[in-house]
Amino acid sequence: MGKGKRPAPSSSQTVDDDAEILLVDDESPHPPRTLGAKTALGEASSPTGGLGPPSKRAKVIGGTSMSKNLKSAAPLAERLRPTSLEEFVGHEHLTGKDSLLRSLLEGGGTGSMILWGPAGCGKTTLARLMAKRTNSVMKELSATSSGTAEVRQAFDDAKNSLVLTGRRTILFMDEIHRFNKSQQDLFLPYVEQGLVQLIGATTENPSFKLNNALLSRCRVFVLERLTDENIRTVLDNALRRITSEGENTSAPSTSEEDQSRQMDDSSTSSLNVQKYPTLPQITDTILESITSLSTGDARTALSLLELAVSSPKSISPDTLLNSLRKSVIARYDRTGDDRYDMISALHKSVRGSDGDAAMYWLSRMLTAGEDPLYIARRMIVMASEDIGLANNDALPLAIACYNACTIVGMPECRINLAHCAAYLAESPKSTRSYEAYNAAEDAANADPSLPVPIHIRNAPTGLMKDLGYGAGYNYNPRYRHPVHNEYLPIQITGMKFLRKEGDLTGKEWDEDLLCNWEWKRNAGNDWEGRPSKADSETIAADAPRVEPSDERVQD
Repeated sequence: MGKGKRPAPSSSQTVDDDAEILLVDDESPHPPRTLGAKTALGEASSPTGGLGPPSKRAKVIGGTSMSKNLKSAAPLAERLRPTSLEEFVGHEHLTGKDSLLRSLLEGGGTGSMILWGPAGCGKTTLARLMAKRTNSVMKELSATSSGTAEVRQAFDDAKNSLVLTGRRTILFMDEIHRFNKSQQDLFLPYVEQGLVQLIGATTENPSFKLNNALLSRCRVFVLERLTDENIRTVLDNALRRITSEGENTSAPSTSEEDQSRQMDDSSTSSLNVQKYPTLPQITDTILESITSLSTGDARTALSLLELAVSSPKSISPDTLLNSLRKSVIARYDRTGDDRYDMISALHKSVRGSDGDAAMYWLSRMLTAGEDPLYIARRMIVMASEDIGLANNDALPLAIACYNACTIVGMPECRINLAHCAAYLAESPKSTRSYEAYNAAEDAANADPSLPVPIHIRNAPTGLMKDLGYGAGYNYNPRYRHPVHNEYLPIQITGMKFLRKEGDLTGKEWDEDLLCNWEWKRNAGNDWEGRPSKADSETIAADAPRVEPSDERVQD
């Protein structure tokens, strides 16, 4: 066919939805234009014979090949996402047959919800699968890159889709906690009216990061870190896909000499079992290491697997393991739950006199980049809250530790923090002052209008003295012997807040917990404070437990 005689693709031709058309005008000096399939077909085709003007011809330049190119460029974790709920690994409490979420999906809807869980636990994948199961339009946005304009546009599109096609829209908002409270208010009317089904994903505690109004309109589903068994299942599924689809072809080839050496190396260890002959570097040892390094994060696990698969087949197991370990950076969010969970673990380890655990959590926080002053401030609190009157040297040492951290800084001040943590953990414990304040605070809140007794009021002026301020007060240093004054308001006279040293009234006795401590922490020996059997049977546990301070109070 001569120049200008080629027919453009007719509407009856099969063209992929994601194809692009190169529209060429032989008589125009301008370069070819790339248009969407439908637009180009409409412009290049004539209304009568399906042939465009002689000077125009359309070529399909995209389609399946473009889709494959985009897919091949995606990370392994993205390429291997499950395509159905049956393939979804973990979180059986959400996706199991008798779960609430599964029941909602079987009913054809999801409602608005918040998925709260750590990174790599499957929040995005689960949202996509729910949209697919309910035949909903899926719109994905991220609070890290989208603003209110994009959100409003998504709402408008969702409303139009519902009106024109009857299909609901699931708006998946990743990192929803990044929106401030006023931005979150934007969701309220649309969620309230049911125009969209919001699925918000967050790694932060929704109680602290999301509006109460938004939370009241959404269900909150908690996703935990994947277990080692879950991660191993993910890895095995991925390897089966890789070997069946030939995705390992990019790995460097292995010579016969290297193969022979690998067989010799693997025979020396029963752990280096090769389940995948085309991937000799992927042994059970490697998979176990990847599982451990991923710490319940499927995305990290698949990224490590991708690194291992692309490594030379002749690489030694030790070299590969070392490379995998260096590629993983410990996650620690200084503004999120990790920080509060670890400082809570450190505090409770000191309270429980477990110096080993205290050292571990201290090192975890410091090696992750935590501010040493934040830890030092918490140790000052520990010194009074948990050690208290049992060792009055604890508070000065904690303050000295804070000053040392200020003067010295990291990395040397880690030694000062370790010194203080060990001292606090090994010190005797007393919560008498802490409990006394809590009890007094309850009394103060019960009636904040109780007047100060007149005999202990300040009387700096003559008028106040004439009114009786300070009259009847016995100045203690004036006497060679103790004297009595009534210091509390009449309404609460006689109330006791600060217990005497050694007073265990109201403290609980749990024989099972004591035996467990004796077995695990005291080498099976009896606690030195254990009373006789007859006395222990008469001990009453009639008081509530002492509640610890709020671990989430920010410094």
